[in-house]
Amino acid sequence: MDIKELYKLYQQHPCITTDSRNCPEGSIFLALKGASFNGNDYAIAALEKGCSYAIVDEKRIPDNIEHLGKPDILEKLVLVDDCLQTYKDLAREHRRQFDLPVIGITGTNGKTTTKELIRAVLSECYNVMATEGNFNNDVGVPKTLFRLNEEHDIAVVEMGASHPGDIKTLVETVEPSCGLITNVGRAHLLGFGSFEGVCKTKGELYDYLISHDCPLFINRDNEHLMKMVNGHHPDIYYYGQSDNPDILIRGEVVSCAPFLKFRWREQDMDTDYQSEWMEVQTHLIGAYNLDNILAAITLGYVNNIPFEQINHAIANYIPQNNRSQMTVTEHNHLIVDAYNANPTSMKAALDNFKLMEVSPKMAIIGKMGELGDVEQEEHQKVVDMLAAAHFDKVWLVGDEYKKANCQMLKANCQLFHDVEEVKAAIAQEQPQGYYILIKGSNSNKLFELPALL
Repeated sequence: MDIKELYKLYQQHPCITTDSRNCPEGSIFLALKGASFNGNDYAIAALEKGCSYAIVDEKRIPDNIEHLGKPDILEKLVLVDDCLQTYKDLAREHRRQFDLPVIGITGTNGKTTTKELIRAVLSECYNVMATEGNFNNDVGVPKTLFRLNEEHDIAVVEMGASHPGDIKTLVETVEPSCGLITNVGRAHLLGFGSFEGVCKTKGELYDYLISHDCPLFINRDNEHLMKMVNGHHPDIYYYGQSDNPDILIRGEVVSCAPFLKFRWREQDMDTDYQSEWMEVQTHLIGAYNLDNILAAITLGYVNNIPFEQINHAIANYIPQNNRSQMTVTEHNHLIVDAYNANPTSMKAALDNFKLMEVSPKMAIIGKMGELGDVEQEEHQKVVDMLAAAHFDKVWLVGDEYKKANCQMLKANCQLFHDVEEVKAAIAQEQPQGYYILIKGSNSNKLFELPALL
């Protein structure tokens, strides 16, 4: 079968499952492969559990299928060259059934928060389909696209990358009608090879949009993004915090005590027009989130969301999933940013915590992964930033920090092998009365700490 024939099959059975433990009656099982599993091994079982068809790229047929009295089950196996590619091709075919704006988002940091802010703003006036959680890879993106239905007015699709070419593959599946890159930073260097590799891969979103004459939304103050687009596109909406005359939506930080308060306005320097400043109090921690907010405001503005409703959406957005969250416990105020960590996001978090007008301050900082040859250098930079910040207490989690020179941190610093050692220290020392920044990669499991603090 070609993709159009397969899609007709999907229309007759509009539910695809990739988990043989979850086989709704009449669904289609698609046999994906992973590091420790091969979905082809479970295709027959999926059919026996109620799937109408199974798409496979290897036929794993039991020798005794005839003796089992189920030879007709073989007619329900659909053989393709590559199940993952077929999944993406089917998802693209499904996306093409809907004539609606599709906003593509990628970036090193902030893409999930930006996606959620855009969803919040656009939901003021539209029925929005957006990526759930972090389903932003070559399996999660097709899963997201299959959620599109006739009731949706607009889609917001997040795309992640850890290797060269990842975004090119995803944009060819999503076929966005506009998009933005939040930023580019030194992350996944083990996969990308260099910062230049990060820029090239993230820039594949720009490449697609420019080649299809689609609009871009760009942070005018980000020199890396400006260099990537190189000014060769007529359809760009700029946002930022500077007084650059190209900027359409401009914002400024008012305070971070500890939640971000900002103000913004629309401007058009060609006509000398500037709207009145509008001030918004958010539930977000971190001045670095202003760029994410301005991106959402700009998308809202271009999609004709009234200013009052934009402000309402931003003011009422509450972050989740360990991203820029403030949690007040019986003993401490916790700033939890424990989902992801790389040199760029770590610097932003530490700079912001340093500027917060609160005390006393404690930082529990986890290691950063996938840094390759610059691992020791980047962890030393974190130690140096912490030394310059003069926090009241610093706990460093991960053996990478034991290789760093921590002498400048002196007596207020403790080193831990892993989160279990941190838990033991919390039980013994019972920190109280602190504002505590918890920052680290998800693999550190620092998200287990708030319940103990």
